Amino acid sequence: MIPRYSRPEMTAIWSPEQRYRIWFEIEAHATEAMAELGIVPKEAARIIREKGQAATFDVARIDAIEAEVKHDVIAFLTHLAELVGPEARFVHQGMTSSDVLDTCFNIQLTQAADILIADVEKVLAALKRRAFEYKMAPTIGRSHGIHAEPTTFGLKLAYAHAEFARARERLAAARREVATCAISGAVGTFAQVDPRVEAHVAKAMGLAAEPVSTQVIPRDRHAMFFATLGVVASSVERLATEIRHLQRTEVLEAEEYFSAGQKGSSAMPHKRNPVLTENLTGLARLVRSYAIPAMENVALWHERDISHSSVERMIGPDATVTLDFALNRLAGVVDKLVVYPQNMQKNLDRLGGLVHSQRVLLALTQKGVAREDAYRIVQENAMKVWRGEGDFLTFLKADPRVTATMSADEIEDNFDLGYHFKHVDTIFRRVFG
Repeated sequence: MIPRYSRPEMTAIWSPEQRYRIWFEIEAHATEAMAELGIVPKEAARIIREKGQAATFDVARIDAIEAEVKHDVIAFLTHLAELVGPEARFVHQGMTSSDVLDTCFNIQLTQAADILIADVEKVLAALKRRAFEYKMAPTIGRSHGIHAEPTTFGLKLAYAHAEFARARERLAAARREVATCAISGAVGTFAQVDPRVEAHVAKAMGLAAEPVSTQVIPRDRHAMFFATLGVVASSVERLATEIRHLQRTEVLEAEEYFSAGQKGSSAMPHKRNPVLTENLTGLARLVRSYAIPAMENVALWHERDISHSSVERMIGPDATVTLDFALNRLAGVVDKLVVYPQNMQKNLDRLGGLVHSQRVLLALTQKGVAREDAYRIVQENAMKVWRGEGDFLTFLKADPRVTATMSADEIEDNFDLGYHFKHVDTIFRRVFG
């Protein structure tokens, strides 16, 4: 995490203060459950809760203890004992470090997921507003980067809205996948801690009890979580790449908002570069890269090892903070996107009507011309336009092979731009309801 690409709400989840507060909540809830079961004195559980709740955990003190004992959870428990007093001996009864670490990590991931889902909602709101704004704005659809057939700019944005609606569903599923708790003790057998303690902690922390843990929560859950973040990041990049292309000088159908006083280049004062969407492309690469180590964490040795630990200390904060920043930046880009319908129309007309070639092809077949013959007739005329010899409609009207089956008016009917937009409302209903 670096401040340049971080937002306070998400970074707070991964702060030491938040981590230790969650650790305390897990320990306190577990102690209270044990008190209800008669394993520890109820008065001790009450004192632990009250003193711990009121305490401010000293990060520097915990770090100092860890420097000596070389164990983060022991360092925390030692500091907690300093704050709570003699009753602290009843904390962590029968539990292992992983019970605290894994449950805490999953809580942090669910909190991060809640923020990411809210971020996607912002993107969706911006896309919906702009999609309806340009619902029927004609533009050229491209395949392989080459002019294909007409579409609308609203449909481009509706496509992105549908994609991010799926992203929202995936994030919700990933949150459910990782929202589990394990308080099962060494190698996960519950030999030293009653399963009812786990059930109590899970309910108190808004999690589900892990059906079977091996001292650690299974890492396939986390692999799916980070893979989902990678997919969402890929959707960010897809839309960012589209905007970057549309901002190219030769295209210029849309561009990022350029604020007063903004400068695009240290050398060339005229430059207006797509720096935000280029930045989003780079951030998406980072988020995707975190999915691989998460998947490699699945194969731990036997009941547990800690090869996953160093990985998760890095990718947990970095992946969620980076995607949070990217989604908020994307929402801003879409919200302020400058759109040039006149350039869209100019580009539509650039190939002299070639974008209507399929309609002409189909019209010829409907008039009885064999498809191969119709294709050859249309393509021969189209290639003249490619060579800059004239416009498509004029060539078709002058081709006796075409006029033998279609009148001039019938040929012109195939050049109706509105024909391509007759189902825009249908698509919008599918996307927006």
